[in-house]
Amino acid sequence: MAEAANSNDNQYLTFTLERELFALDIGSVREVLELVNITRVPRTPDYIRGVINLRGRAVPVVDLKLKFGMGATERTVNTCIIIVEVNLDGESTVLGALADSVQEVYEMESAQIEATPRMGTPIKADFIRGMGKSGDQFIIILDINKVFTSLELAGLAQSLGEAAPENAEA
Repeated sequence: MAEAANSNDNQYLTFTLERELFALDIGSVREVLELVNITRVPRTPDYIRGVINLRGRAVPVVDLKLKFGMGATERTVNTCIIIVEVNLDGESTVLGALADSVQEVYEMESAQIEATPRMGTPIKADFIRGMGKSGDQFIIILDINKVFTSLELAGLAQSLGEAAPENAEA
């Protein structure tokens, strides 16, 4: 990536899961929605909470807390759905990610982002792009394209009956 950095390259949408602060590259975020009714889809993994109607299109909603082994997201006044675009194997998929709350768009220079620390155990943490800091609190920067495997997304698309990748609506 030898291109000139544009102004969004170091901007991240911060959000909370439990009391931990997470972030997503602003380029992968389409919008943030208030929590709406989620329709449960039978025979999907627990972390797939169901689908929502987003302008006439069924969009799967993932509970990141369940995916990360942190328990289920509870409905509160601050609970929201972050609509993200995930790119896996060259195909674009839109999904919603439940968050306890959305904080702000935070700007971090690459020098402020540290590599993911070694945990001393064989845990899979390649979905973490790095660790930033805001005051005394760490920000876990996620790589949304690595949170889900292509197998998980393919299974999700199959269980939801999607016939083609998302490119009809923008």
